[in-house]
Amino acid sequence: MMITALVVALLCCVLIMVIGGRFLLAPKAAMAGFGVPADSLRALTSIKGVRDITSGVVPLVVLAAAGSHAFGWVLVAAAITPIGDAVIVRTNGGTLGHALGVHGVTALVLVAAGLVLALV
Repeated sequence: MMITALVVALLCCVLIMVIGGRFLLAPKAAMAGFGVPADSLRALTSIKGVRDITSGVVPLVVLAAAGSHAFGWVLVAAAITPIGDAVIVRTNGGTLGHALGVHGVTALVLVAAGLVLALV
């Protein structure tokens, strides 16, 4: 039973990454697959809101369940999000200052704090 649950969970992790890739590579099809119109700004901001809440909750669950060492590695991995956000800002008309000053700094803080926690 445990192995089955682990396999299913790992499959879900891979599939959600594929879905995320689809949003980057084929956004209109991904929005349709999500169930909302491709031009729905409200849907996109809601998706981002839920993503950001999840991005804060999941590391806290890891901290509570597995301790600061695992929490540190999760923070390092979570730096993918603000790095991606910085790229999105730059490739969609945002300034380098905003990309680096908001998203770059966030990524740097996550990696620095994460490595301290993971390696100490």
